[in-house]
Amino acid sequence: MLNLSELLEPIASQFRSLGIPEPITHWGHPVMMGIVVVAMGSFVGYSGWQGRLAADKDVALKNRADHRKIAPWMFLFIALGYTGGLLSLVMQHQPVMESPHFWTGSIVIILLAANSLISLTNFWGDKLALRALHAYLGTTAFRIALCCTEFLGFKIGFVNLVDRHLGRYSTGILDVGCAVRTLRL
Repeated sequence: MLNLSELLEPIASQFRSLGIPEPITHWGHPVMMGIVVVAMGSFVGYSGWQGRLAADKDVALKNRADHRKIAPWMFLFIALGYTGGLLSLVMQHQPVMESPHFWTGSIVIILLAANSLISLTNFWGDKLALRALHAYLGTTAFRIALCCTEFLGFKIGFVNLVDRHLGRYSTGILDVGCAVRTLRL
């Protein structure tokens, strides 16, 4: 079976040898991806929907043009960030395939790639059903990225941070914290 960590280890060891400060290795990916998803993703989603829903034709055309300009860059940055996140995990000797963050991120990449193919084919002759599918696939990818993937990523970051500083006691502290939050509900 393919072990992604072993496959990426030679590249990760090269990056480790550069002496990148630990906070950059640990928090660089989440900070940069947060910016891309929140800033670019929000703009791409908003302009895409405004291009579909705006009553004024000129406003709709401007929003579609804006969407077409920014969406490819957003996809590129998300794909590069995905790769950087994989390397960051391997550099920190964290499991990759066991991470729900990895799987939700992979789903987002697959949805955005499918969405890109739909638009690159000019919606197979400008079919309205494919334009609608494009809008809903993009919205789904954005929501998964914003709600699930970012939450799971920050969870990884904070759990690893606590583990490094509190060692074997961290799991118990997190379990007690979760239990207290559950009791308050």
